[in-house]
Amino acid sequence: MNDLTDQFRLAIAAAGLTPPTEIIDDGAIHRFSTSGKLTHKNGWYMLHTDGIAAGAFGDWREGFTQNWCSKTDTSMTEAERFANRERVKAMQRQREDDLAQRQQLAAVDALKRWAAATPCTQHDYPTRKGVQPHGTRIEGDKLLIPMRDTTGTVHSLQTITPDGIKMFMSGGRVKGCYFGIGKPKGALIVCEGFATGASIHECTGHAVAVAFNAGNLEAVAVALRSKYPALKIIIAADDDHQTPGNPGMTKATAAVQATGSALAVPVFKATTS
Repeated sequence: MNDLTDQFRLAIAAAGLTPPTEIIDDGAIHRFSTSGKLTHKNGWYMLHTDGIAAGAFGDWREGFTQNWCSKTDTSMTEAERFANRERVKAMQRQREDDLAQRQQLAAVDALKRWAAATPCTQHDYPTRKGVQPHGTRIEGDKLLIPMRDTTGTVHSLQTITPDGIKMFMSGGRVKGCYFGIGKPKGALIVCEGFATGASIHECTGHAVAVAFNAGNLEAVAVALRSKYPALKIIIAADDDHQTPGNPGMTKATAAVQATGSALAVPVFKATTS
């Protein structure tokens, strides 16, 4: 342990991620759980401590990336600034190459698993939520939901256990991918989760795009706006009013602003004491 890795760990924590217990400063990409749950390896970091220490970290699932340097730009010499900019560019190329390879491998595996899975006629999760399966499939005891881009290509899968535990494929692309329910006509509603999307479709008859999480709402909305420029798009927000920062509303509002969409928010009944 040294001061530089301590500073880097503090930067990860300051960004709202749970930093890894051990930080390896070899310049390679290392993965870790951003939530502290060992099964969630969606976080990544890379750190160089030779010369001016510099690194980067982020969350694959949320599409979040942040660069870090041990010195401020104004405290560097011109030669140091140039060297640091070149290192940042090299790290970005390394991340992009690694991400592309991981996503390609995951997409091949996802397509094989999806083809081998059984069409869902009954599963405890949608049954408990009171919705229909809507073209999902079954793999063992898990519900499989394909994650497609606007061309219909399957890039990854979300699995949901009978008791509602949700997982994404390791390395699979999330950004801009969604699960469609119904055919777009008149209006298209973008929301976070499968059960929410199924409920909205069954109640309104409108087509729905399930973006899987709040951080993906904007990317999905932008992709769909490009595909359907004349269609009315509505972002159905999860109002996480009991969560600091209310990520559901914050991300939904950003998606609305990026695409000129409408915003729909849930209404909670007032409670009496």
